[in-house]
Amino acid sequence: MSTPNTVSTPNTVSTLTKVLVANRGEIAVRVLRTCRALGLPTVAVYSEVDAGLPHVALADEAICIGPAPATESYLNAAAILAAAARTGADAIHPGYGFLSENAPFAEAVEAAGLTFIGPRPDAMRAMGDKAAARQLMAARGVPVVPGYDGEDQSDARFAQEAARVGYPVLVKAAAGGGGKGMTVVAEPAALPDALARARRLALAAFKDDRLLLEKYLEGPRHVEVQILGDGRGRVLHVFERECSIQRRFQKIIEETPSPALDDEKRAALCAAGVAAGEALAYRGAGTVEFILDAHGAFYFLEVNTRLQVEHPITELITGLDLVAWQIRVARGEALPPQASITARGHAVECRLYAEDPARDFLPSTGRLVMFELPQGPHLRMDAGVAEGCDVSVYYDPLLAKLVAWGETRDEALDRMAGALLRTRVAGVTTNRDLLHAVVRHPAFRAGLTTTAFLDQHLPAFQAASDPAAVLRRAVVLVLHRACRRRLDQGLPTLRGGWRNNPFRGQREVLLDGETSFQIEYFDRGGHFEARHGTEHFVVRGVHPGTVFSAEVGGHRTTYRIALHGEYAYVADGLGTSRFARQARFPAGLEAEAAGSLAAPMPGRVVQVPVAVGDQVVKGQVLVVLEAMKMEQSLLAPHAGQVVAVDCAVGQVVEAGAVLVVLEGG
Repeated sequence: MSTPNTVSTPNTVSTLTKVLVANRGEIAVRVLRTCRALGLPTVAVYSEVDAGLPHVALADEAICIGPAPATESYLNAAAILAAAARTGADAIHPGYGFLSENAPFAEAVEAAGLTFIGPRPDAMRAMGDKAAARQLMAARGVPVVPGYDGEDQSDARFAQEAARVGYPVLVKAAAGGGGKGMTVVAEPAALPDALARARRLALAAFKDDRLLLEKYLEGPRHVEVQILGDGRGRVLHVFERECSIQRRFQKIIEETPSPALDDEKRAALCAAGVAAGEALAYRGAGTVEFILDAHGAFYFLEVNTRLQVEHPITELITGLDLVAWQIRVARGEALPPQASITARGHAVECRLYAEDPARDFLPSTGRLVMFELPQGPHLRMDAGVAEGCDVSVYYDPLLAKLVAWGETRDEALDRMAGALLRTRVAGVTTNRDLLHAVVRHPAFRAGLTTTAFLDQHLPAFQAASDPAAVLRRAVVLVLHRACRRRLDQGLPTLRGGWRNNPFRGQREVLLDGETSFQIEYFDRGGHFEARHGTEHFVVRGVHPGTVFSAEVGGHRTTYRIALHGEYAYVADGLGTSRFARQARFPAGLEAEAAGSLAAPMPGRVVQVPVAVGDQVVKGQVLVVLEAMKMEQSLLAPHAGQVVAVDCAVGQVVEAGAVLVVLEGG
């Protein structure tokens, strides 16, 4: 594909000599690569649990800035500034999230004589504060969603304003974005708990527990405008992005251009985005977010004074490098004319998360024993992890962004669907199959995308599973183990599984969740024969390596096998299966205490509102867990008395750990 659009830039001598990237994961990798392309030396920072991530190795230098919790590392401004001083970095790029929209941090960077690659602190205060942004836009005639953004933060005032606006309402953090702390409240009785939860999440994510309230508009589209400003009053738009496919108010699929806009509506929306930036003499890259109703009317939501996660799709249709332009603006270069920025084709991005859609998107942690992203023309893969990395409970579960471009929307979506099928991840559960289901869904293909899409079209989503493919994987794994045993014995040419009775083969039992596979096999020298129930296979091509092309019953495909702990993972072109080997003599299992409440996911305990001896009612909150910036309330399954509490606030627990035991019912 030829570059859709390039913009000539002034031949300016840089005043920056070294850039510190104050972030982690895929955005850190993204920024580091552009710095390298511009010839700028780089510094990465990392927490103690992130030492093995790709961004650490990619940078020219790397400094550990603290323990795993973000408040002690990536949100620790003093540690980041100390790392800059230690390495001689004279500029800091904040990425997105963490301190990227924190005005005091930007001021501290500039006070230290460094360049902050982002907006000026005054713009961040006005736009990063969602309440102030609403007020500014309303004053300038930009329509805003009805709501409350005042200084009185009492529960009583929020209850009064919610009654005025009318339920349902949306409670959200005033100081941040990314959907963190957002809660839909359907009735007055649920408001106090929603406010308390939103304050906790806002404080953890942004160190600011102020909230605002908006009327919840059901089923709108979420459309945003990318802007660039030079800090002297000149602002450009770089078209719009459709970001309506969301879960927990966070986007999972984005595309550009929006299928909902014609040229007239696009011009009006982009003009509103430019007006918002001009009001602040905006500097650098930012995003003005709107919601779009069924009639095409748009309402201002917020301005994110940073680069967005979904910026790659804008880059693919325009040929711009938005990170490069952030750096160029920060060192004083002029922006190109608006007319020089043109778009071609269509681009779509899918966010690959470590989470389980079938379990209400609960986070998934573990080691990435397999991690393969597809490569090819018109594809872009932005990943923050690599095979062998650990996915922890401490940060956002985003693993990678898969981006595809096409001359048309259909071409881009077809390319994305194929890329998702070729994505192989093992060791954690991901949303890959959900993303593929959405991209192939008829309603999505027709452009009928709203923020309610997942609720309306995929209410009972389950990961796709082809039973025949799963059985073939089980057969291949059993035979792969037979080959490995033969090799380990030092006799690779000796046929395995010798028996006095040649009609009885070797047997092995594998478990895939609740499904059991009893495989009997015969080593015939040049090939294997395998049986499962009444099914019989002739198998060729299996060998002890981790990647091989095998033929099972006339069906040939390429398999990859990864072993980790008690599990084995087998991947092919249709998906990945995780198998456990059933022991020949299973040990007895200890009975779990009756009435015990176990952790459904690994996480950190943030609330234990009960104590031993308390009487509780069914549905009462017993423990609140937090993992990957998501809270999960564990409720009493029945009424009773608390007889044991086996956790404490701040404790990190594993999935399945018993936290509370109830007696009675």
